[in-house]
Amino acid sequence: MIQRFADWLVYDIFGLDASTALGEAINFFFYDTIKILILLFFISVIMDIINAYFPIERLRNYLTSRKLYGLQYFFAALFGAITPFCSCSSIPLFIGFVKGGIPLGVTFAYLITSPLVNEVAVAMFIGTFGLRITSIYVISGILLGMVGGFILGKMKLEPYLSDWVKQIQQNSTSDSGTWEKEHTPFFRRLPIIMQEAWGIVKGVLLYILIGIGIGAFMHGYVPEGFFEQYMSKDNWFAVPLSVVFAVPMYANAAGIVPVIEVFVAKGIPIGTALAFMMAVVGLSLPEATLLKKVMTWRLIGIFFGLITLFIIVLGYLYNIML
Repeated sequence: MIQRFADWLVYDIFGLDASTALGEAINFFFYDTIKILILLFFISVIMDIINAYFPIERLRNYLTSRKLYGLQYFFAALFGAITPFCSCSSIPLFIGFVKGGIPLGVTFAYLITSPLVNEVAVAMFIGTFGLRITSIYVISGILLGMVGGFILGKMKLEPYLSDWVKQIQQNSTSDSGTWEKEHTPFFRRLPIIMQEAWGIVKGVLLYILIGIGIGAFMHGYVPEGFFEQYMSKDNWFAVPLSVVFAVPMYANAAGIVPVIEVFVAKGIPIGTALAFMMAVVGLSLPEATLLKKVMTWRLIGIFFGLITLFIIVLGYLYNIML
């Protein structure tokens, strides 16, 4: 139905020719924009319902007051998956976890997963690649956060936290109060949840339009074979090369998924394309700059190096599986 609407709007109303690069690009832009916005809104509503009944304060109390035998990495990664943050937006909550005394490996599990898996990424992936690839991506993203957080936690990296964090942890005392939330009937809370979901959509709308615009341009104007030359399956180094080039870049899922869609349409192996995306949204120079407030450069380097390695491995596994 969305495709028929886009065809009617672009070819009948606008009068563009379907056989031209401009007509194809504009049609792609309207189709993907409408599809992604609809999916994003409804998935945001679902995630906001989850967040409303499982708030941040409760998670922090749960992780610090119980012995979970490793399950804390799963809970932290899962919480990262249901929070609608990009890598830079995840930093304030990450800082709060570190300051609150939550183990460093657990905070890393959250930080790794949060930008990779969220309702924006899930909504766009379902609309772009279907349920099977979306499920594989979500599960592997959560596993990446769990394994990465576990390994970083076992490396005993606390000495490489910044002096600012160490001082706060030393001087802080545990809060004596407990978090309480007034019980509100679901149907009274639903309008607020829908408003918050719409706020998420508005917050990423610009990124969606820019990303889809870039994807539409590439879809209509980039010649066949351009990307295959550098990122084809025959080049064994395509995955690490894509990840290394992606790390200095910065975008969130809303901006990069449409580009990845075009990569795949142009013949790039999906594993290579997904590895590029994970590196763009999960690791970035702005993120490193923000993390400098709580980490030394050595710890940032260890974190970036380990996750880069894991993403490269995932890229090869994706190419084998998909």
